[in-house]
Amino acid sequence: MLSIVVPVHNEERSILPLYDRLTAVLTAISRPYEIIFVDDASSDKSVELLANLVRTDGALKVIRLRRNFGQTAALSAGFHEAQGTVVIAMDGDLQHAPEDIPALLVKIDEGYDIASGWRKERIDNAITRKIPSRIANWLMSKASGIDLRDFGTTFKAYRAEVLKDVHLYGELHRFIPALASFYGARVCEVPIQNPPRVSGESHYGLSRTFRVLFDILTIRFLLRYFTRPMHFFGAIGLTGVTLGGAILGFCAIKKLVTQIDIIAEHGPLMLAGAMFLMAGLMMFSTGLIGELVMRTYFESQDRRIYAIREILTREKLEATQRV
Repeated sequence: MLSIVVPVHNEERSILPLYDRLTAVLTAISRPYEIIFVDDASSDKSVELLANLVRTDGALKVIRLRRNFGQTAALSAGFHEAQGTVVIAMDGDLQHAPEDIPALLVKIDEGYDIASGWRKERIDNAITRKIPSRIANWLMSKASGIDLRDFGTTFKAYRAEVLKDVHLYGELHRFIPALASFYGARVCEVPIQNPPRVSGESHYGLSRTFRVLFDILTIRFLLRYFTRPMHFFGAIGLTGVTLGGAILGFCAIKKLVTQIDIIAEHGPLMLAGAMFLMAGLMMFSTGLIGELVMRTYFESQDRRIYAIREILTREKLEATQRV
C-alpha cells in the first residue's frame, strides 16, 4: 500500500488539480493507496475543498492541525497517520509533479530505503534561490556524509519502517535521509520535474539561510556525536584547560622567578588564561551532562543505538525457497 502525504497551507488553487493528477497516476500504478492531506491551519478555502473531496473519496484522509506548526510538523503528523508500507511526501503547490511518483517507486522496488527527488533543472531565481540552494546542499552533503545534490525538496519516497527510526522536530524534514542513514538506510536520488508555481507565494526565501545553517550544525552534531557527546565537548574542554593551564602556569613561574608584579605586567594574559580554563571546565561539564541525557534518552524509552534490517533463520530461508 502507498501513502501519499501532502502538507498544505493556503493552497486552494492547487488542491483540485493536484488531487485529480494524483488519483490518475495512482490509479494507473494499480496499487492500493491512500492520500493524506495535512492542513497546516490554512486561512483560505483549502479546508472546504478538502472536506468536499473526502465525502467522495474513501482513499482520502484530511488532517487539520490546530495552528500553523510548519512543514516539518505537518509531515510528521502525516507520517504518523500513514498506513502504507511505502510513504511518499510531496508539496501541495504543484511544483512537484505526481507523474514522477512511478520513478521514485522504481528505486524503492530495487531495494533502496529512500528515493529522494532531485530538481535537476531548477526554474527558480538564481540570486535568491539557486545559488543559496547549491551552497546549502553542498554544506549539507559534507556535514551529513550523504551524497545528495538536492536536500531541500520534500518530494521523496520512504519505506515506512525507516520513518519509525526518525523523529522530526524544528525544520529537520529536509534531513530525513541523513537522519535515516544513521540507522543504515540506503538512499538514492531520482531526477524530477520542477514546474513553476501556478499560484500563491513561496514560503521560502533568503530568510531561511541562517536557519538552514543552524540545521546543518545540528545535523552534523547529531550524526557524529549523538551517542558520544563527551567526544565533542571533551575535545574543546581539553583544549581550553590545556591552554588556560599553560598560560596560568607561565604566569606563576614568572612571578616566582622574577618577583615582578604579575598583574601589572601580564594582567590581560592572566585573564585570558583564567577564561580559557573556566571555558574548558564548562565544556567538560556540558559533555558529562550530555552523556547523562543521552543515556536517559535511550534507557528510559528502551531505545537502541542500532536498527536491525532483518534476522535470517533457517526456517525463514526455507519458507522463502518454498514460495
